[in-house]
Amino acid sequence: MRRKQKRLLQAVGLAVAALVFLPNVGLWSLYRERQLDAGGGDGREGGGGAGGARGVAAAAAAAAPEEEEEVEAAAVVREEAQGFHTRQKKEAYLESGLRKKDWHDRDAIKRDLQKTGNGEQGKPYPMTDAERVDQAYRENGFNIFVSDKISLNRSLPDIRHPNCNSKLYLEKLPNTSVIIPFHNEGWSSLLRTVHSVLNRSPSVLIAEIVLVDDFSDREHLKKRLEDYMAQFPKVRILRTKKREGLIRTRMLGASAAIGDVITFLDSHCEANVNWLPPLLDRIARNRKTIVCPMIDVIDHDHFGYETQAGDAMRGAFDWEMYYKRIPIPAELQKPDPSDPFESPVMAGGLFAVDRRWFWELGGYDPGLEIWGGEQYEISFKVWMCGGRMEDIPCSRVGHIYRKYVPYKVPTGVSLARNLKRVAEVWMDEYAEYIYQRRPEYRHLSAGDVAAQKELRNNLNCKSFKWFMNEVAWDLGKFYPPVEPPAAAWGEIRNVGSGLCVDTKHGALGSPLRVETCVKGRGEAAWNNVQVFTFSWREDIRPGDPQHTKKFCFDAVSPSSPVTLFDCHGMKGNQLWKYRKDRTLYHPISGSCMDCNESDRKIFMNMCNPSSPTQQWIFEHTNSTVLENFNKNIDL
Repeated sequence: MRRKQKRLLQAVGLAVAALVFLPNVGLWSLYRERQLDAGGGDGREGGGGAGGARGVAAAAAAAAPEEEEEVEAAAVVREEAQGFHTRQKKEAYLESGLRKKDWHDRDAIKRDLQKTGNGEQGKPYPMTDAERVDQAYRENGFNIFVSDKISLNRSLPDIRHPNCNSKLYLEKLPNTSVIIPFHNEGWSSLLRTVHSVLNRSPSVLIAEIVLVDDFSDREHLKKRLEDYMAQFPKVRILRTKKREGLIRTRMLGASAAIGDVITFLDSHCEANVNWLPPLLDRIARNRKTIVCPMIDVIDHDHFGYETQAGDAMRGAFDWEMYYKRIPIPAELQKPDPSDPFESPVMAGGLFAVDRRWFWELGGYDPGLEIWGGEQYEISFKVWMCGGRMEDIPCSRVGHIYRKYVPYKVPTGVSLARNLKRVAEVWMDEYAEYIYQRRPEYRHLSAGDVAAQKELRNNLNCKSFKWFMNEVAWDLGKFYPPVEPPAAAWGEIRNVGSGLCVDTKHGALGSPLRVETCVKGRGEAAWNNVQVFTFSWREDIRPGDPQHTKKFCFDAVSPSSPVTLFDCHGMKGNQLWKYRKDRTLYHPISGSCMDCNESDRKIFMNMCNPSSPTQQWIFEHTNSTVLENFNKNIDL
């Protein structure tokens, strides 16, 4: 019996010694894992490696001195080692040993799934004609009648990538101050924003919600709002003493924040499932990372909830400083599409940033007025001055895109001035590309930018050329600084009718028409309504090559009207071919552009090159570009 006991202790001793020298699997690791799995918190209790050794030795001493129990004791040790590696595969721990956890509130998710009623599960509200009246939109730019009929705690569809449901994030995350600026916001839309943050955020991660009132004058946003928010200890209200605008209102909220992280939201948002931990996790790993949720669309009419077209895309801009979205290039695509990805430019109002890092960067430029341009300033600044910016697919927040801006911007305030200020401080020689397209910016005063240039110098920020080459290297494919030559431009005259394509009566989305050609009857009239450019993107836009507008000829079927629609630069419905027979061919519908002289309508029709009404003459053409467009295509 003594011999068996001795053999047992020798076997256990050898196994313990071997484990000490196994890579990444020391006694401390085994002990810590066992304690954590048993609910021992963060492993601080129970001592270090010696305590683990005592535990293994005690287990061995307690074993019955039988031969099969020798095998069982060795198996326990093997299982410990195998269990460690299994947990590594499941990403329970980072390489540094920091513990991760599932932050989902599974009970709340189940409760939401059971909800029914107006707008629940993010479904559109069934509107009546009485609810579509102009009055419903007048004060907010979205239908407040519908908003008021939807629960403040409404459920939303979980439209994240399926992988998000099983992702783990750091157990120890920084807390955040959620800053929500508002000016004359609707009652229900503001409250729904707050409720969604409180309902779908782990309480331990919310340091506070700061509502910053930018001099609202509506009664429901005064004492009534204060009385309502008094029921939520983590919500407080700040108020400006005069109209400051979105940018300075955000700065006021940020200056009062107490959280480790500042999270900015707009006042008509809805936070979705587990939206906050994925943002804070990235900042916990690298405090100089600014993170943005995926911004979903809440319809301004019926409040239906859905993704943006294209969903996960990189933020970008064109050289008139319009915000754009471009596809994630193959070089940056990851095996798991739910992983964070780099983005050169943020959309604007929804992001999270380490509070100290935000102020090290100088916050927002205080010289920016009201709104506009601030998303470029903070984006260029973070990338060029040592940080980075990411979009987080597993964090989703819905946002109401207004039908129109319902309030007046104070006189003397200019978006152009803000953009000029950003260009002068951050864009170096690339600012010239903006001035070429917007000549009115060239001599516009940007105000005193000396302090901002000094900040850039003190932070040892890189050049804008570096930003374009290393961060936004794919932007030029879609929005090149130097515009490639157009294929054709000027008036588009129909051979059969002798009339010209005209935008005089065309609002966005309305069908194009042909009208009497106006060239020679006055330069101003001609420039405004009958000049078009067949651009290097193979789309057709109003305007001359240096000053095209942002909407394009668009058709959806072989018999549909041709309309003007927002240019998306992705070809599809906006791709055209100008063939040698003078027809404008639409590849996606397999049809050609036609017109009717009697009712002046332009529409798609089965291609018939012999029909004079399907033949169109551009005033100017570039044969080299056209030949390149039509290369290897039987046209």
